[in-house]
Amino acid sequence: MRDFTIDANRVQQRIEQLAEIGRISDTGVCRLALSPEDREAAEVVKGWMEEAGMSVRLDGFGNLIGRLAGTNPEAPAVMLGSHIDTQPYAGRFDGIVGVIGAIEVVQKLAEQQIVPAVSIEVAAFCDEEGCRFNKGLFGVRGILGRLEEGELERTDKNGVTRREALLAFGGDPERFEESRYAPGQVGAFLELHIEQGPVLESLGSPVGIVTGISGPLWWTVDLYGFAGHAGSVPMGLRKDALVGASKIVVGLQALASSEPGAPTVGTVGSLRVFPDSRNIIPEHVQFTIDLRDIDLPRRNKLEERLRTLIDEVVQEHGLRIEIREDTNSEPRYCADRILDTIREAAGEMELALPALMSGPFHDSLAMSYYCDYGMIFVRCKDGISHNPKEFASKEDIAAGTELLYLTTLRMCGYGMPIRGRDERDEPA
Repeated sequence: MRDFTIDANRVQQRIEQLAEIGRISDTGVCRLALSPEDREAAEVVKGWMEEAGMSVRLDGFGNLIGRLAGTNPEAPAVMLGSHIDTQPYAGRFDGIVGVIGAIEVVQKLAEQQIVPAVSIEVAAFCDEEGCRFNKGLFGVRGILGRLEEGELERTDKNGVTRREALLAFGGDPERFEESRYAPGQVGAFLELHIEQGPVLESLGSPVGIVTGISGPLWWTVDLYGFAGHAGSVPMGLRKDALVGASKIVVGLQALASSEPGAPTVGTVGSLRVFPDSRNIIPEHVQFTIDLRDIDLPRRNKLEERLRTLIDEVVQEHGLRIEIREDTNSEPRYCADRILDTIREAAGEMELALPALMSGPFHDSLAMSYYCDYGMIFVRCKDGISHNPKEFASKEDIAAGTELLYLTTLRMCGYGMPIRGRDERDEPA
């Protein structure tokens, strides 16, 4: 591999500095979306964007966006970026690598006195994770006009609404309209991200090219039974919501594993029991369901089977159920022209570039409905993510950032045209 143009030490130092904001252990981070820690991190990132020569704004949706004007500022921009919010029990790299890597690309261009033919925007999108308000990709969906009714009234576990948190952060629903992007304002989106899986490590490759993102289906499920004394109500007369929930959890595991070799995954990651007492039969259980697959017809069939299973459990135990669909996204594939450009840049680096799918969703998923997109993955040790043990080496991150840099050069007028998404590719 040839020598890097980007400054690997600067990238690493910034990752380490950002990890101090919301630090929860030697390597862990808790920086929930729209929290005071998230706001502090945004201020630090804003300073780095300005140091790189960008004009910077915090928009109405809470997105931090820097812009480096090109020689043709009216042409569709190339946007780079990711997010800086984290899960409550997280590591230092998820999302952060994509934001800091994007800033490094722009800063290196400025240091080399390269003025791109088209403008470059760097986005630190608000609330990609979705863990605080049970609905992710908020900021990126906001600029694309894809928010749903009632999203601002969603509450966190402490009863704080997203509206309240957004206002405290510096966003403002009154500025939503001016913050939305017009069609064609951005011609392509590039996201650098850790893999969050074990494939690259198994192949011995520092970086990889993403060909598409699996479509996530997210539900919030409420099961209602009837509370009673744990010592006096016979087993056959109980309406135990937790027993019903347990059967659904086990059933989801079986369904997601039913086709050997398929990339289908199903998870129940959050569960709350009421009244939460050892000697009271659970009356109400709320839990989440996350079902993902790159094959939409297969995911739809599994959803049908899951609903049948749920109906059977509800009938068997005399329960009542409510299902709220929080997210329902189809799989989205990367643009061939961007894949080709990334491969050309990798060739210049004399770097082998495995192709792989992304199971997790990313800001790129939302951007795919607006413009062509591409993703670069960085090797993730043991495939661990959403955990303080999450790790990507300085060398691998540098390789990914260099690949992002060379790809951006080509996409900003040094080798390929910029255009928006074909109108025929609009979602149904």
